[in-house]
Amino acid sequence: MEQNEIKGFIAARVAKELKDGDVVNLGIGLPTLVPNYLPEGVRVTLQSENGIIGTGTVNESNHDPIHVVNAGGAVAAVAPGGSFIDSATSFGLIRGGHVDTTVLGGLEVDEEGSLSNWIIPGKKMPGMGGAMDLLVGAKKVIVAMEHTAKGSHKILKKCRLPYTAVKCVTKIITEMGVMDVTPQGLVLSEYNPEFSIEEIQTATEAKLSISPELKPMAAPFSQAEKNSADFR
Repeated sequence: MEQNEIKGFIAARVAKELKDGDVVNLGIGLPTLVPNYLPEGVRVTLQSENGIIGTGTVNESNHDPIHVVNAGGAVAAVAPGGSFIDSATSFGLIRGGHVDTTVLGGLEVDEEGSLSNWIIPGKKMPGMGGAMDLLVGAKKVIVAMEHTAKGSHKILKKCRLPYTAVKCVTKIITEMGVMDVTPQGLVLSEYNPEFSIEEIQTATEAKLSISPELKPMAAPFSQAEKNSADFR
C-alpha cells in the first residue's frame, strides 16, 4: 500500500463503525478525516471537548481562526444547529457517558486495551487534553493509527510509554487490519488482503487470535463517494 493511501484507508474503515445519530468526538490528526468517508445517509454530531457541539466544515463564510478553534487548536466551524457550551459542561457530557464514540490516534496500544497517546518522555507536549476523559467516558473507543512506526511495533503486549488510560480501547483499526479488544486479548476480525496473516502478526508484538469469522477489509470509498459525508 502506498504511504499516501494509508490514512484515507484507515479513516474510511473507521467511518463504517459510526451509526446514524451518534455523538462522536474525533482526536487530532488522522481521526479528523473520518467525516469525509461517512456512508450515505449517516449523520453524526461531532463534539469538541473545548465546547462545540456540532462542528462542521470550515469554509470562507464561517472562517474565524481567532475565535473558533477545536480542542486541538485547529480552525473549526459550527454547523447549522450546532452550539457553543462552556468547557465544564462539555466535559460533563463526556464523563456522563453521552459521547457514543471517540476516535483517537495512538503512540502505543497493548493487548489489554490500554492506550499511550499523549507524551513521549523528553519531548515537548502541550498536555493530555481531553483524551483521558474521553477514554473512560465514551461508550466506544476506537484507536485509528498506522500499524507500526518506522517498522517498530505500536501494538504491544504492554505499553512502555506513559498511559493515557488503561483497559479502555474497544477496537484498533490500522492499514493492516481490524482488531477487537476482548478479555482474552486481541482478536483479528478483518485483514487487509495486501498483507498476509503472518505479516500482520510479525508487525504486532501482542499475540493475535484469529476470529473464526475473519474477513477482508473493504477497499476505501472511491473519490466520487468521498466528501459525501453528512454531518452537523
